[in-house]
Amino acid sequence: FDSVAADSAQLAEAIKQFQKKKGITVDGRAGEGTVRMLNVNDREKFIRIAISMDKYKMLPEKMPSKYIWVNTSANHLELIDKDEVKLTSKVICGKAKTRTPVLTSNITELITYPQWIPPPSIVSKEILPAVKKNPGYLARKGFSLVDSKGNEVDPYSVDWSKYGKNIPYRIVQGSGDANALGIMKFVFSNKYSVYLHDTNQRYLFANAMRSLSHGCVRVQEWEKLAFYILRNDSVSAGGGYTKIDSVKNWLQKKQKRSIAVRNKIPVYIRYFTCEGRNGNIVFYDDVYGDDRLLREKYFATK
Repeated sequence: FDSVAADSAQLAEAIKQFQKKKGITVDGRAGEGTVRMLNVNDREKFIRIAISMDKYKMLPEKMPSKYIWVNTSANHLELIDKDEVKLTSKVICGKAKTRTPVLTSNITELITYPQWIPPPSIVSKEILPAVKKNPGYLARKGFSLVDSKGNEVDPYSVDWSKYGKNIPYRIVQGSGDANALGIMKFVFSNKYSVYLHDTNQRYLFANAMRSLSHGCVRVQEWEKLAFYILRNDSVSAGGGYTKIDSVKNWLQKKQKRSIAVRNKIPVYIRYFTCEGRNGNIVFYDDVYGDDRLLREKYFATK
């Protein structure tokens, strides 16, 4: 029995070393992510590289001089300016069940101390079941219940049992440090209602596995990103540095404000399970299973 326990301890330690090397959650257990990474043999690596190269071919032949790049597999953000990486940040992207979509857009607006209106999917799957058990859930989470006329409604006055999915109210989480969006939101047009933002759960950036959100991208270095965007606005539009002072003032006073971005910066959100870094090829977890589907489609008989 003692030898079995010793072997188990050695195996757990070996798994921890592997997890640390691969940048996944270090817990000494062979969970789904660890098993996926253990199965990345030479053939799998070749296929991952081929798939990623094909994805790169789908990018525009000439990329913008400035753009934000988010790799949802790596949970990593870069701001590129004239082929130089000016800013990097850890990010938190969507879980496998609520993945962050692949998209291209332009950042058009910054919002300090934003309100959060949960999308219908979160309302029906998470909030409504919780409110049915206890209407006090809304107040505990800082949510307000608003009717079609804009009047606030007491959640205890509503017969929640008659609602199965959709409700005739808006649920709004007011501005504040406890807001799920944190204190800064980066807005860009897209059909998925996702955006970049700060978070009230900043401790999660310490996690190796950061596929944890409902689809939006939480940015650790949100302040550096915001001030870069504002400085970039000063290049042609003027007033960039005045805007920075204003934003600092609004953040200090915890005020909700909207700042239009004239020099719109493109944002590319993509899913690459391997990429070149410092002369090496780094492989990430195929947490969404996209590469597995492509492998089965194009490499099953090869």
